[in-house]
Parts: sequence; structure tokens; C-alpha cells
Amino acid sequence: MTETAETATGARAGKGAGVARGRGLGFGLALAALATVVWSGSFVTSRALADSVPPVQHAFWRWIIAIVAVAPFAARRAWRQRALLRRHLRFLLAASLLGVTVYNTLVNQAGVTTTAGNMGMIMAASPVLMAVYERLGGARLGARRVAGMLVACVGVLLLVSGGSLAMDLAAGDLWVIGGALAFGSYSALLRRKPAEISGLPFLFATFVLGALMLLPVFLVSLGLQGGFEPTAATVPPLLYVGVVSSAVAFFAWNRAISLVGAARAGVVYYLQPVCVALLSFALLGEGMGWLQVVCMGLILTGVVLGSATRK
Repeated sequence: MTETAETATGARAGKGAGVARGRGLGFGLALAALATVVWSGSFVTSRALADSVPPVQHAFWRWIIAIVAVAPFAARRAWRQRALLRRHLRFLLAASLLGVTVYNTLVNQAGVTTTAGNMGMIMAASPVLMAVYERLGGARLGARRVAGMLVACVGVLLLVSGGSLAMDLAAGDLWVIGGALAFGSYSALLRRKPAEISGLPFLFATFVLGALMLLPVFLVSLGLQGGFEPTAATVPPLLYVGVVSSAVAFFAWNRAISLVGAARAGVVYYLQPVCVALLSFALLGEGMGWLQVVCMGLILTGVVLGSATRK
């Protein structure tokens, strides 16, 4: 092969690799956006169920429903990989504790004393932690992504503070901060997931382990608070968070991080306060004014900047 032909072949290969990377980036961002929109609905359900379903019981039944939903697709594959799952049990326990047991339980507890809008806005702090973890791991974030993160952060802070940048946090807001720390840590941990563990067995294993770790607290809640009545007002929201917000959204989010990284997926996660604000306005009647609209514009601008390919 001549030197010219070799150059042309190399150029075509490079172009093909670039197109593949672009498609992977686009697909990863789309998956991150899907998970973000779906999770926005779970903040609304946490608020809506706060008076009828105790938070810990809400979380426990969510994961039981998620296990049932995922089992037909993942249980057999998880059984075939059982030796591999046992070998990485410490990693699985850490991921299950952060992403399943702690994160959603804290968010449900927050729903008792704060609004769905506040929950979504404060949870938008998670991407900052994801980016910090990636930077500590040696990844370069790029000026555009950092700028996008800063713009989105300004929008979130203005939303949370009502435009004054003076923080006046309710007890529920503090619970959400704890949830944001847990979710950010979970997302960063996913980058260390052993490649040999495929997506569905990993998802199934973390759901089962997370529910088992939540079981003692669930039993305490059942003994102290009693159960709840399964009605048309409680069962559909639980089915939503169990099937859509857990099985579908967690699979999409985990896959997104494997494709684009926690920091870039985290920038898309800034869309969550926008989605939560719109849903809580439409479904719960929570207020929305000019400040919310301006801040949503800032957040969307930050997402566009931060999720773009580095030049």
C-alpha cells in the first residue's frame, strides 16, 4: 500500500472513530437526560406521599417493586455471574448503600418538611461533587464544562435562595443535602465498576443488597409508625418510583456514566430543578414566578455549555 493510500485509510479510520465517539456522547447524554426527567417525577411523588406513606416504608417498597420489575430480565444473568458478584461484594455493598439505601430514603424524609421544588434544586448540587471526584481521579474537565457548571450553579443558588443568595434551609433541605452527597458519591463510584459485571446483573444486585440493608429500618418504622393503606392515591406513585424511577432510570443513568463520565452526565443532571419546578407547578400547585424562569434559563445555558464536546 502506498503512503498516500495509508494516509487516506488512517484519515477514514480517524473520522469513523470520531463519528462513533460523537454517537456515543449523544446517546450517553440522552440517557442521562432520560434518567434526570424520570427522577424529577420521583421528587414530586416523595412530596405527594409524605403524609400517607412513612418515608422509610416508601423507600423499601420502591426497591421491592424495582426488584420484581428487573428480576425477569436480570435474575438469571445475575445467577450466572454470582461468583463474579461475590468477588466484588465490597464494591457492590458500597454502591448499594449510597445509591439505594441512603439516597432515596433521605429524599423521602425530606419530602415531609420541604417542597418538591426545593428538593430538586438542592439535589442539583450533586454534579459539583461528581466533578470534584473526577478531577481528583486525574480527569481534565475542560474550561467549557467548568464554565457551564458555574453558570448552572448560579441558577440553582438563585432558585434555592429566592434571589437573595441568603440560605434559609428547612430541616427537609438538610435531608436533601445528605441525599445529594450520597448520590454524587454513588455516581462517581460507578466509574470504578468492574467492566466484567454487566449492567443488568449489577442493577439487580444493588437493588437486592440495598433493600436488605434497608430492611431493619423498615421493620422499626413498621413497628413504630404502623403500615399504610394501599389505595389509588398510594399504589400508582409507588409503582412509578419502583418501575420507572428505579429500574428504568437507574439503568439509564449507570449506562450514561459508562459512556460519558460522571462529570458530563452530572451537568445534564442540572436540568432536574427545571423539570421538578415544572412538574410541581403543574401537579402540586407550587408557585413559579419570573425568578424561576430566569434561573431555569441560566441552568439550561449551563447544561448546553457543560455537555458540549471539548474543543
